[in-house]
Amino acid sequence: MMSESNTMTTDVNQRDTIHVSVPATSANLGSGFDSVGLALDRRDHVTFTLGTVGDSSIEVEIHGEGQDTLPRDEGNLIVRTFLDTCESLGLPRRSLHMVAENRIPQARGMGSSAEAIVAATAAARALAQDPASSLDREYVFTRAAEAEGHPDNVAPAVYGGLTFSWHCCPSDDERPQHVSETAIHGSSFVEGFHTVNYLVSPEVAAYVFVPDFSLSTSKARKSLPDKVPYADAVFNVSRAGLLPAAMKSADGDSSNELLFYATQDRLHQSYRSSLMPQSAALMHSLRAHGFAAMISGAGPCVIVLHYGEISQELKQLAGEQLESGHWNLLNLPIDSQGVRVSRD
Repeated sequence: MMSESNTMTTDVNQRDTIHVSVPATSANLGSGFDSVGLALDRRDHVTFTLGTVGDSSIEVEIHGEGQDTLPRDEGNLIVRTFLDTCESLGLPRRSLHMVAENRIPQARGMGSSAEAIVAATAAARALAQDPASSLDREYVFTRAAEAEGHPDNVAPAVYGGLTFSWHCCPSDDERPQHVSETAIHGSSFVEGFHTVNYLVSPEVAAYVFVPDFSLSTSKARKSLPDKVPYADAVFNVSRAGLLPAAMKSADGDSSNELLFYATQDRLHQSYRSSLMPQSAALMHSLRAHGFAAMISGAGPCVIVLHYGEISQELKQLAGEQLESGHWNLLNLPIDSQGVRVSRD
């Protein structure tokens, strides 16, 4: 993490433009509740234009998803996060013109809030760095995860691919005795959020059923029990352990069978079903036909992971839902790049 002393000085009349692109994400993937995330190749694009130092004026343009509902002032999550991050980096307040081109559905379980936080954090970090430097992804991940409160969507948005993330609170008896530091993405074995990144086979595709209704993540989280049966915890651990292998294999039908088992869950989806009965019914119908279907994040999107093209099969199986006009099917490659930043 770079210190404030490494931030760049800014001329009063200097003008800077930062372009940020962030992928959609799907968290949990069935078995990996609150720890697993996957980047999807559907991106929001945000442009930050900074002007005069000391001018606190803000102009916000929003196109696409959320254009009729998202705030256009400091109440906007991207704007608020950007200003807070700039302040923490020691950057002076400047006029801001922000243009957001949104393609990620809002409040559907595709990581729209994580995208907003990552976009803002990456833009501020890029502004503070030498323009020729590569993006400090470790800083972006750490700060964005702290702002979001959990890392499962933030990690794939920053790094791309498949990620497993966790929060580390090492006590004296948890810290390795034979090493002073353990490197995890460049960070030492200290308290905070950490992640590991796994490659995904290019043959894996995501098929996302997007409904025209939304679900609050906080409401979905409140539906979960305080305790779960021991057997259910063991069940999910065994399935989540299969995910990295299931996502990088390329052995035809056996790979899809492994994906099916790796995405089984007993920790969260059943408890949330009453909040999104249409999504739960669609997921169970698709899994009954052997497809690795699951609720995306907190829902209500339903995501299917599969090796090979299955658009027509899914359209036939979900014909009633799609013909109703309340659902849309997106065929999305897995994103391997994560957040992208450029500066004019």
